[in-house]
Amino acid sequence: MHLPLALTIGDPAGIGPDVIMEAWRRRQHAGLPEFYVLADPDHLRARADALKADIRIESCTPSDASECFRRALPVVRLTHSFSRATGSPDPDNAQGTIESIDRAVTDVLEGRASALVTAPIAKKPLYDAGFRHPGHTEYLAELAARSTGREVTPVMMLAGPKLRTIPVTIHIPLSVVPSQLTTGLIVETCRIADHDLRERFGIPAPRLAVAGLNPHAGEGGALGAEDGAIILPAIEALQRSGIAAKGPLSADTMFHDRARAQYDVAICMYHDQALIPAKALGFDDSVNVTLGLPFIRTSPDHGTAFDLAGSGDAAPDSMIAAIRMAARMASHSTRAKSA
Repeated sequence: MHLPLALTIGDPAGIGPDVIMEAWRRRQHAGLPEFYVLADPDHLRARADALKADIRIESCTPSDASECFRRALPVVRLTHSFSRATGSPDPDNAQGTIESIDRAVTDVLEGRASALVTAPIAKKPLYDAGFRHPGHTEYLAELAARSTGREVTPVMMLAGPKLRTIPVTIHIPLSVVPSQLTTGLIVETCRIADHDLRERFGIPAPRLAVAGLNPHAGEGGALGAEDGAIILPAIEALQRSGIAAKGPLSADTMFHDRARAQYDVAICMYHDQALIPAKALGFDDSVNVTLGLPFIRTSPDHGTAFDLAGSGDAAPDSMIAAIRMAARMASHSTRAKSA
């Protein structure tokens, strides 16, 4: 059975509603698959009116969303309503934002949707309302663990037309990266990447290029010991297990055209080492993909952009790319399961 994608609304005061509505409006030109959004339809209608957007919004259930998609943006109504204040994050919207995530994950896990696409959230209004998770991805991992009964390790990947990158450590200060970086963490990250690139991207033998931590990958220890003491043993362990990992490589020569042709994903040691080249090579069409979950999750590679909300200036390109990628991953995953 062909299942639609489930989209979360994100922070309703941000640009999530704008880019979702514009993605639906461009659905035919962009060749998008069917999707529905878990949201407050009255809030979406008010935003559409403010944008003077010629778009029909229709309440539906996940089961009739695909049929509805041809004539209107399908919206599965939340029990919580949203404030109409555009561009002003409000803790009163937090419960609806969380409900959208919870129900979308449940829909995917219970077979009503094929994959999850999340619009961006803002942490402060959620924290102000009592949300206690470090971020969006960590919350999704907890929902997955609750459902499956086993611990889940989420891995963040930025994927664009020219480059895929994965940071081994993510939102921590650069000063503590060396103390948090371990051989085991690198091995686990690479194994998850190898598995999901096979199962969800259709790459039969993924090639992993592993960056060094220090300039020139430590230059034999002259510029730091971590590359030889922590990263190299991880690569050797991966190679022994049959994973095509290479490195540690000097990060300053990993991202030019000829170098990128030699690998399928770059494994980087910290946030900016991965995200700077990814965004430089595909700022408008890169997608945030969470690997390691028992469901497919993609997200546009931008934030809530409260200053652009309701202006008509928010570009939908990354949301469109996230929708396309989720559908491709779902297709590869279905084929892998049936093989």
